[in-house]
Amino acid sequence: MTAPTADNTKARPTVALLGTGIMGAGMARSLLRAGLPVRVWNRTREKAEALVADGAYGAASPAEAVDGADVVLTMLNDGPRVLAVMREAADALAAGTVWAQSATVGDAATAELAGFARERSLTFVDAPVLGSRQPAEQGELLVLAAGPASARDVLTPVFDAVGRRTLWVGDDGATAAASRLKLVLNGWVSALNHAAAEAMSLARGLDVDPQAFLDAVAGGVLDNGYLRVKAAAILADDFSPSFSVTNALKDGRLIVEAGERAGVRLDLAQAGVARFERVERDGRGGDDMAASYFASFD
Repeated sequence: MTAPTADNTKARPTVALLGTGIMGAGMARSLLRAGLPVRVWNRTREKAEALVADGAYGAASPAEAVDGADVVLTMLNDGPRVLAVMREAADALAAGTVWAQSATVGDAATAELAGFARERSLTFVDAPVLGSRQPAEQGELLVLAAGPASARDVLTPVFDAVGRRTLWVGDDGATAAASRLKLVLNGWVSALNHAAAEAMSLARGLDVDPQAFLDAVAGGVLDNGYLRVKAAAILADDFSPSFSVTNALKDGRLIVEAGERAGVRLDLAQAGVARFERVERDGRGGDDMAASYFASFD
């Protein structure tokens, strides 16, 4: 297959997506549905090749993926991996290429990645996304973005394809304004997840019908959609990953570390990390983060 040529029109920028795990694969399919030319690369090649049937070009290397692309979109696990892959692609990155860094890597790593972008004369946009498997696959993510106005035209069709809304929070990606907001949001998501898991585990421990708990809060201020989703997974004993324990643990550590640097004590976040660590040690790192439920039992 021949790699798609770059299309510099606002409507059809060519996107090189590096990292096709749960989130990256969903985002790639959303981009393809929107009619954008997409090149994909993943360290585990089979994950990228699975997207070829959907119309993506499977690149053999990061350099091949980014060569001539209008937008580089990174969706890898953490800051060091993002930096390592971008260094692999460095010789094929043209000055001025727009780089939307969408992985959750924290504020400190974002500053380091922005430094690499300056060295290579790339247009860096800090662009983490909020959501999990289903929103990624449906193009319903919330995109948080910080970067120069000059990048917005080329990124608009990209962000519109993967997200229901884009929230621009700054004009300099190096400040990590979007990544800092993402940490706050992830802290809230993690707290809700653990609260749902603990309520369901306490119901079990006290021999209370968990459905009675859900019926009691139904329709009131204590009810919310996230509780319903995680409770349903626990009741069905279905921990197919929408967002895995391992990824949630990584994000939890980023939250705690950021709080420590800021002089903010985050007792709930630290306790949440400990719960995820217990669950991961029990071999459930690949399960959905609702598996925090199991941390309540020996």
